[in-house]
Amino acid sequence: MDVEDPKEVVRRGYDLLSEHYERAFGSETKYGSWIEELLGRLPETGTVLDVGCGTGVPAARSLTMAGHRVTGVDISEVQIRRARELVPGADFIRADATTLEFPEESFDAVVCLYALIHIPVEEQPALLSRIASWLRPGGWFLATTGHRAWTGTDENWLGGGAAMWWSHADASTNRSWLVRAGFDVVHEEFVPEGDNGHVLFWARRSLG
Repeated sequence: MDVEDPKEVVRRGYDLLSEHYERAFGSETKYGSWIEELLGRLPETGTVLDVGCGTGVPAARSLTMAGHRVTGVDISEVQIRRARELVPGADFIRADATTLEFPEESFDAVVCLYALIHIPVEEQPALLSRIASWLRPGGWFLATTGHRAWTGTDENWLGGGAAMWWSHADASTNRSWLVRAGFDVVHEEFVPEGDNGHVLFWARRSLG
């Protein structure tokens, strides 16, 4: 295994620390309210793609329970296996998000929470453009991005004995990438975490 490949570091880290991550971050309370807001913006029975779905909780689970058709994608085999057990009503694919292919205008919304930050910055603009193409005009993109530009590794992530790798652009760069990809940025806010944080974006695929 090429331990220098950052995507392998990410995959292995989530394989090893899936349950540890869940306990450490409390994803239910961390972004459950964002999913509730998204539910209010979707058609009655929509189609949603969750990029970097993790275990499917809470995003895929909440969306599925509300009657939407959900496809989740994650690079970690362990996360996908747990997602299939926890959210049997959704479809889950183990894949590198940058290799995904879907027909144009397949989804009413795409969710990408705390996942874009694990993709090399040089690959992020192209992925955002592809995500825009998968959305129907007016479809929603709910995503968290980096706040400050930084790429690096934590060799003992969360004290769990495994490494993790991140790659962040700064907020203004992320905003410009979204606009260039064909999104209208509707809302942007800083989400603190420790001594730094992330940026939450609500964006819509342009109607024009």
